[in-house]
Amino acid sequence: MRLTAGVLGVAAIVVIALVLRSTGLPDVREAVRDSGVWAPLLFVLLQGSVTVTPIPRTLFTVAAGVLFGSVIGVLLAVVGTALAAAVAFLLVQAVGGRLVERHAHRAGVAWVRARLDRSGLLAMVSLRLIPAVPFSVLNYASALSGVRFVPYLLGTVLGVLPGTVTVVVLGDAVVGGTPHPALFAVSLVSGLLGLVGALTVARRPVVAR
Repeated sequence: MRLTAGVLGVAAIVVIALVLRSTGLPDVREAVRDSGVWAPLLFVLLQGSVTVTPIPRTLFTVAAGVLFGSVIGVLLAVVGTALAAAVAFLLVQAVGGRLVERHAHRAGVAWVRARLDRSGLLAMVSLRLIPAVPFSVLNYASALSGVRFVPYLLGTVLGVLPGTVTVVVLGDAVVGGTPHPALFAVSLVSGLLGLVGALTVARRPVVAR
């Protein structure tokens, strides 16, 4: 369901961007640039707060490319993702552990928790590379597991980077931007990295709980 919502979100933003181009409305990016630091700051804070919930972060990732272009868009999308991941992790550990623990038996949460160990970095990177693993579920499950905060956050940034670049480049290209060539190279290997991540998780020994 979440994967479907993400796909529909991408399609919706692409359609909106195409409409903006065809109707000759004022340049949205020009308005964003005129706002100075406020637009990037608001974007990061909005993404960081909204995607703590199960709302797909893909919506914001595409919007980053549409509004800010490929290079700045990737940076803002990754920062917003890291913020959401950090807030979700700390919030669950601080006040939500008992509530979320009630749902720990569910298949998705149990599957993720079983593949996280005390170090967590390799497992986290691998899991983040798999598009089918929902962002929010992995955040909650990680907070309930033994993974430490620094490997969790670093693994999140490294794991979401390839897919984030791909989607931001898509958003940039839709509105007629000129993405940096290096970002296209990253986009091409994203699928391969995702496959490697899936195989790594599948073959990784499950930690007994």
